[in-house]
Amino acid sequence: MRHVLSACLAAFALTAAPALAELDAGDAAADFTVSGFQAGEPVSFHLAEALEDGPVVLFFFPAAFTSGCEAQAAAFAEAIDQFTAEGATVIGVTGGNTDRLAEFSTQHCASAFPVFAIEDGMAGDYDARLMLRPGWTNRTSYVIDQNSTIAFAWSDMSPYEHVDQTLAAVRALNVE
Repeated sequence: MRHVLSACLAAFALTAAPALAELDAGDAAADFTVSGFQAGEPVSFHLAEALEDGPVVLFFFPAAFTSGCEAQAAAFAEAIDQFTAEGATVIGVTGGNTDRLAEFSTQHCASAFPVFAIEDGMAGDYDARLMLRPGWTNRTSYVIDQNSTIAFAWSDMSPYEHVDQTLAAVRALNVE
C-alpha cells in the first residue's frame, strides 16, 4: 500500500508541480550544441547555426515515454508544417529516459523534428530543471529569435498549450 501511495504522490507531483521560473523575453539565449535523434537516426544541433535560418522553438519536456510528453511531442509533430511555413526550427530537449530518444523520435515525434538529451549546464542556462525529479527537465518552451534573444517563454507542466503559444509567438516575430 505504501508503494502505491508513493507512486500516486509522485505522479501527482509531476503533473501538479509548477515549473521553475523561465527566462524572460529579451534575455540572451545561451548557445549550445546537443546530440540526439530524428527519425531514429543520430543528429546534432548547434543553436547559433540554426538561428542563421530563422527562429528556433526550443521545448523542454520531462521525459520520453511519459504520457504528457508523448502528447506534447505529438502536438508539435502535427503542427510542424505551420512552424516550417513561418521559417522556424522546432527541437525538443529532455533529461529523462534519454536512452530511448531514438525510439521516441519516430513513435511520438513522427520523425518531424529532432529530440535531444540535455547537456551539462543547459538546464541551468534555460531554467529548465524539474526540482522534484533530479536530472529531468521541466516543461518550458522558448521561441529564440535570430538575434539569439528569448522572444517568448511558456512554462506549464500541462503539455496542451505549448504548441499554440509558441506558434503564435513565431507568427508575431514575422509580423514585426
